[in-house]
Amino acid sequence: MKKQALILIFLLAGCFAAMACTSAIISGKKTVSGRPLLWKHRDTGCLDNRVELIKAHDDCYEFVAIFDATDPNDTAAWTGFNEKGFAIMNTASYNLNKDDVLESEMDREGVVMKLALEHCVTVDDFERLLQTLPKPLGVEANFGVIDASGHGAYFETGNYIYKKYDLADAPDGVLIRTNYSYSGRTDEGMGYVRHENEKYLLASHIAAGDFTPAVFTEEVSRTFYHSLLGKDFTHSGEEWIVDQDFIPRRISTASIVIEGITHGEPPALTTMWIALGYPPCAETFAAHVGVAGGVPSVLNGTGDNGHSPQCDLVRARHAEVFSIERGNGQHYLNLSKLYNEEGTGYCQQLVKKNMEMYEREYNTRAALKDWLIRKRKSSTPGTKYR
Repeated sequence: MKKQALILIFLLAGCFAAMACTSAIISGKKTVSGRPLLWKHRDTGCLDNRVELIKAHDDCYEFVAIFDATDPNDTAAWTGFNEKGFAIMNTASYNLNKDDVLESEMDREGVVMKLALEHCVTVDDFERLLQTLPKPLGVEANFGVIDASGHGAYFETGNYIYKKYDLADAPDGVLIRTNYSYSGRTDEGMGYVRHENEKYLLASHIAAGDFTPAVFTEEVSRTFYHSLLGKDFTHSGEEWIVDQDFIPRRISTASIVIEGITHGEPPALTTMWIALGYPPCAETFAAHVGVAGGVPSVLNGTGDNGHSPQCDLVRARHAEVFSIERGNGQHYLNLSKLYNEEGTGYCQQLVKKNMEMYEREYNTRAALKDWLIRKRKSSTPGTKYR
């Protein structure tokens, strides 16, 4: 009956368009904390995003995820994690499917991810979900997942088949994807320059094994390096640049890192670090499942038309960066609004603020860890009599 209900929900769910994205999965062997990381820099035509805590119900796990403001029924989750420490994200792929599935039956990636958050505990559970859902799936994506045991994988998934890339098989402990699939048709798809940008920006961290969530939210998602041109424009001093093939793009709406747990830690310590809105102009927040105030209220869709107040704030800054509306003005980025000699650019001011936030949250997390471990021990049968 549970399987039949899953299939019915999947078939009835609406379709939501996916666009681009840049992503990575990092083994705990390459992080400072020993915890795995799942990162997605989201690009989408829906610039109004929000973060919600979805309570457990009807045999579904509690989870936190990012949703479009235009999706009032929370039908499609675009990155998230649940109370069991399972986390998932995707990047759209454009070189897998070659079939006659109707356009109206596509773009179900967010629907699949919501089902996964509701029902999956492990990477293997997600693979079984892909195997059992009715075909065609209505997807063309690179799904990235991690679980509480530290396992991770990409599933390059089309309408009928998928190919798994296990994090354990990555020689440097890192997997990355943009908008093409390694198993797909050669030289088709999108995001090739961004893929090389990402490789370049992550190389020193791979060598040092010093990954933290801030590497992604405060560095990679705010850097204007262009691999094809061989130039980093970030601190170039230029006022205007063309917005083409950088990791942060005009249509970027969030940088999200889900930090898993190490052996012996409770899943409630899983943390989503999110810069909501255009990442170069965004504050970074922490979100949790299973604790009071787990999602900061400014991230929720409590504003008009389901808008997040924080996302609206960042969109106003975004309008200053992309201020030319006539002609092809949307393709030009005012870099001086982000970085300048005076040190007053949004990135320059916000990174300092966000790093202070990380320090506060990690101190809070340490206290939460101690409390959760004590709580778990005290609830173990017979513990109080030892």
